[in-house]
Amino acid sequence: QLETLEQEEQERLELRTHPVEKRTHIVSHQHGMTVTRTLQEGEAEPQCWTFSYSQDELRGLLPEGASLLLLRVLACRWAVPPGLIFPAINNEGHLCTSSY
Repeated sequence: QLETLEQEEQERLELRTHPVEKRTHIVSHQHGMTVTRTLQEGEAEPQCWTFSYSQDELRGLLPEGASLLLLRVLACRWAVPPGLIFPAINNEGHLCTSSY
């Protein structure tokens, strides 16, 4: 019964005159999960988007950290069960599916 309570992801691209920074913050709460995505390009004001998902939408969610752990287990077993599909959150903060 492992559960993601909070997850932070940061990506920074350093270009000479135009750095780009992307942050994704995921927080679990009583009714589901909230994903906040922030994008800052150069000196411009940061852009921010927030998405909320209910517990029903997230049933079986496989966040990035859990996905890495699952990949290691599958590699140790040298097998992937057919039709292994989970809900996931993509790098834009939207709900999607992840299949193996």
